[in-house]
Amino acid sequence: MRYFVVMVIVALCGSRTYSQNFEVGPFIGGANYIGDVGNTTYINPNTPLFGGLVKWNRSDRHSFRFSLLYAQLEADDARSNEGRRQQRGYSFSNSIAEASLGLEFTFWEWDLHANTYQSTPYLYTGINYYFAKHFMLNNEAYTNPAANELQEAGNNWEFSLPIVMGYKQTLTTFLSAGMEIGARYTFTDNLDGSHPSEVEGDFQPYDFGNRNTTDWYVFTGIYFTFNFGRGSGCFNKY
Repeated sequence: MRYFVVMVIVALCGSRTYSQNFEVGPFIGGANYIGDVGNTTYINPNTPLFGGLVKWNRSDRHSFRFSLLYAQLEADDARSNEGRRQQRGYSFSNSIAEASLGLEFTFWEWDLHANTYQSTPYLYTGINYYFAKHFMLNNEAYTNPAANELQEAGNNWEFSLPIVMGYKQTLTTFLSAGMEIGARYTFTDNLDGSHPSEVEGDFQPYDFGNRNTTDWYVFTGIYFTFNFGRGSGCFNKY
């Protein structure tokens, strides 16, 4: 019985030899939208982005991550590289607040308890829940194409899927930095007002653009995190 207890303790402790820790810090950068209005360049940050993130490093190859980010999405057909959009002349501005939870996977080991310089590329994915505005063409635009202004048409609470690539490195024992580019695939086609039938089915004749695709938005930025926590495993690396 005594040997059995010792074996159980060793097994439990052995599974926790990695000293878990947390990272917390600010995130700043730029945002851009991809859809039926404005420029079609995939990575083209044109509005400010800011927020913060928290990481819980569960091992030297993965961590749980939570972030809160806010940005203003803007697009203008006048800045498009397509002549048809330039002639149409639509534009919009939509604020978006996003909460994201998921897993970050590193290509190389990321162990902030090792007294050595650390750096690695990584991938992040999970699930986002965001708040934005619905938009639609104003009433006059339906009878007068020259009146092309978009107007708010209610709140839009939706999910999106993040596809993020990044690179991070340690700066000091307690400070790290990273940079990343992350596209968000949404389940709406009305961040830009091109699909007002999402708001009211009677407006389906006034949908414009590609009805077979949904909107994307892209966050590009850098962040700094403060590292703390050494875990409580039975065997510590120090």
